[in-house]
Amino acid sequence: MSANPAQRSRAHTKDTGPPRTGADEKDTLRGFLDYLRNSVADKVVGVPEPRVRSEGVPSGTSLLGLVKHLACVERFYFLGEDPGDWPATMRPSAEDSVDGVLADYRATVARANQVIDACPDLALPAPRAPRRGAAPSMRWVLVHMIEETGRHAGHADILREQIDGSAGR
Repeated sequence: MSANPAQRSRAHTKDTGPPRTGADEKDTLRGFLDYLRNSVADKVVGVPEPRVRSEGVPSGTSLLGLVKHLACVERFYFLGEDPGDWPATMRPSAEDSVDGVLADYRATVARANQVIDACPDLALPAPRAPRRGAAPSMRWVLVHMIEETGRHAGHADILREQIDGSAGR
């Protein structure tokens, strides 16, 4: 269900430009990742139940599911935790609240940022859940997480616009 034109004009928010970042590579990568993380989390704020968990597309993707999934991806790549069932990470349970999922995402991001900050060299391996093969470098993980979070930020933009016409970052 799309918003009517009056809702669209009222709900539109101003786009923010790219982040100002530090002078080194790690600060730049983390700055862009944090910018995208905040964009995704902001898309969920203010969306009432049950709309926040409503499937906006045939694949079943919802705003709350995107945030829940991204928390799992952060834990996998930065904290070395294996979620087990990846498809389940996109489906919020009936017990998952907006506040709870957002708090979990923000706490996971804070823990991930501690790992990033503690890494003295981006060429070193990132934490990894037990599996075959060498762990990717922290550089690769940061770039991949910018891609992953950016892709889902785009999904969140579309889902939010379908809900109430809100657009922008």
